Amino acid sequence: MKTIAVIPAGGKGVRSGIATPKQYLKFHNKELIAYTLDVFQHNKLIDEIIISAEPSYFDLLKTLKTKFHFSKISKVAEGGNTRQDSVYNALKSIETVSENVLVVVHDAVRPLLPQNVLTNAIETAKQKGNALVCIKAKDTLVKGNQVVETYLDRDEVYYVQTPQIFLYSVLMKAMENAYENNYIGTDESMLVRQIGEKVNIVEGSVYNFKVTTAEDVEMFEALTLAYSRKKID
Repeated sequence: MKTIAVIPAGGKGVRSGIATPKQYLKFHNKELIAYTLDVFQHNKLIDEIIISAEPSYFDLLKTLKTKFHFSKISKVAEGGNTRQDSVYNALKSIETVSENVLVVVHDAVRPLLPQNVLTNAIETAKQKGNALVCIKAKDTLVKGNQVVETYLDRDEVYYVQTPQIFLYSVLMKAMENAYENNYIGTDESMLVRQIGEKVNIVEGSVYNFKVTTAEDVEMFEALTLAYSRKKID
């Protein structure tokens, strides 16, 4: 079964308060997206990588492909106005599709995805048809606006991460259904649920956090610095 990673990288990163999109920030002379691509380049179950990005970053991505030997990158598609558009454009760029193609969608700004989480998610998708990486809520959860209205059962609550893995045919059907109904989801699992598919939850990792805010940038900087020092030691 062929497995293609789709990395939507068209976000502008406005929540971080930093002018440069987060995926292109440098950490120890290496762009954040390069850390993400490393994970997929070195996973034996990934056959191909497609990135969707703003055209102004195409040259940089080409440079990164050469510099870091990302041989699995097959193409860079143009990103869209939303994450959904960017993933859809990447799917449309796939030229030859069989019934046995898995699409692994992963945020460009989740650079610390553990290999065992990725491998387990792909294996689950191969067996069950799809996989949604999540982490179980550990804290007390409340619902309300300024004041507590009710408490949620944390045993039934998960934080959704990526990768999110689906058969190409199912994901494309879900995308087309969403556009036909003028529906914009925040992730692929929402779209797939909209067409009545059951989505399987698999275990994620706290390390697989999304670099969204300035605090996330600082945390990633600290983690990569600690790792680089450990390698030197």
